[in-house]
Amino acid sequence: MSTLTSNPTASDQKKRLVSSGALQQILAFASLIILVIFFSIASKNFLQWSNIEGILLSTTVIGILALGTTFVIITGGIDLSIGTGMTLTSVMTGVFIVFLGLPVILGIIGGIVTGALIGFISGFSVSILRIPPFIATLAMMMIAEGLSLVISGASPIYFSDVGGFNNIALGSIFPGSIPNAVLIFFLMVLIGWILLSKTIIGRYTFSIGSNEEATRLSGINVKKWKMIIYTIAGCFTGVAGVIMASRLNSAQPALGMGYELEAIAAVVIGGTSLSGGKGSLIGTMIGALIMSVLTNGLRIMSIPQEWQTVVIGFVILLAVYFDMLRKKDR
Repeated sequence: MSTLTSNPTASDQKKRLVSSGALQQILAFASLIILVIFFSIASKNFLQWSNIEGILLSTTVIGILALGTTFVIITGGIDLSIGTGMTLTSVMTGVFIVFLGLPVILGIIGGIVTGALIGFISGFSVSILRIPPFIATLAMMMIAEGLSLVISGASPIYFSDVGGFNNIALGSIFPGSIPNAVLIFFLMVLIGWILLSKTIIGRYTFSIGSNEEATRLSGINVKKWKMIIYTIAGCFTGVAGVIMASRLNSAQPALGMGYELEAIAAVVIGGTSLSGGKGSLIGTMIGALIMSVLTNGLRIMSIPQEWQTVVIGFVILLAVYFDMLRKKDR
């Protein structure tokens, strides 16, 4: 009498690897290593500690924005407001601390709450008003941009008289160690990973992205959880805004446009599917590092800014193409 075996075949294992996004994460990590080796050979200055520190610092803001939008993209949505939303949170942090004279810690909390409010409004528009995520967040992008200019009077808000504010990002807990902004970035990776992997928020995030209708029919309040997920993403935007303000020691109201595209690119490069249901914050972190290493390496090689943009555009195309292949295999 023959026995049945449940062991997966090599073909099944390959399909599972591709569809899970693990293969793209492996490819992304391999690409990061290749880029580091290439730029190290192309320029002897690339591996100098000052340059490595610059790469890590440049990764922090884009990386934190990407971490937040990973939650949204896993649900099958998109958030185009994170760049100008980051700017608005920087401006509001300046308003709370510089204009209103609140303690620094309250100003920081106010900035993060502003980011959460932006996310909540986007989530409300998507889930309750049923506006497509692309349109809802595009509108919020324009609203945030306009409010940043109106509230600040189209002028930067400087933190020069706020002692130690720039140390939030550029200072070091231990002399000679990596900047605080990098530590905050890794802390946000940990917090995001716990939320996505170990809590009910993460389970519902993947469930909504995999099959929203089935999730709703199972008794889960999809509208409520979508608003929560967008609000969490807004909190990440708020943290990024505070770090950006601290790095520049000012809130620049005209800054922010374009950051959302780099953040979304980092998410896709890291293996998160634009169709939802699949994603990883570790992959997003790798994607953010790839974007920073690529930009830094091209700059060190004295590649003109316009050609840097062209190269990054091709990288985004490749990432989306791999995402399409993965969907086809699925």
